[in-house]
Amino acid sequence: MATLRLGDDAPNFTAMTTEGEINFHEWLADGWGVLFSHPADYTPVCTTELGATARMKEQFDGRNVKVAALSVDGLESHKGWIRDINETQHTEVNFPIIADEDRKVAALYDMIHPNADDKMTVRSVFIIDPDKKIKLMITYPASTGRNFNEILRVIDSLQLTAYKKLATPVNWKQGEDCVILPSVSNEEAHELFPQGFNEVKPYLRFTSQPN
Repeated sequence: MATLRLGDDAPNFTAMTTEGEINFHEWLADGWGVLFSHPADYTPVCTTELGATARMKEQFDGRNVKVAALSVDGLESHKGWIRDINETQHTEVNFPIIADEDRKVAALYDMIHPNADDKMTVRSVFIIDPDKKIKLMITYPASTGRNFNEILRVIDSLQLTAYKKLATPVNWKQGEDCVILPSVSNEEAHELFPQGFNEVKPYLRFTSQPN
């Protein structure tokens, strides 16, 4: 399969998970999704990541985002790992972990990078919008834990800019000023952003984040 790129359709699949069988697109319904992979069960960095995701579940829910993890181990292994995650991370895993023993989903999403490991999935993150388009892809090395605050920050930006003619500048966080797209004329900007804007350069115009 060709390498996935931003804007591509997120491949659909049916798989067994720790919360039963899901059809990925049907499970996402009309919401956003985060799919993230793990090299194997009982790995230390991923144990901390899954615990953090469980603790942040309400923040994902509040953004209409469903989260699913994936590992190439089986369901029984997943269930044992969840017990360890709950114990060591002081939480309750509250989202599905996909059992991808045949590596079908890993292949669909190009999660196996032979130069890193020819058997286990790399630690990838995909953000998927309600149209089932891939809006973000990040691949982390095995030694570096993912930053789920950054994933939430990107979701906030994607959801804002999907409906407003805006982009978000460096290190932007929810509630901070945004930049107006260069394709928007000043006349249109006055209509779209009645709160006003600051023109630093013709191509660099800041406005407060719309409610």
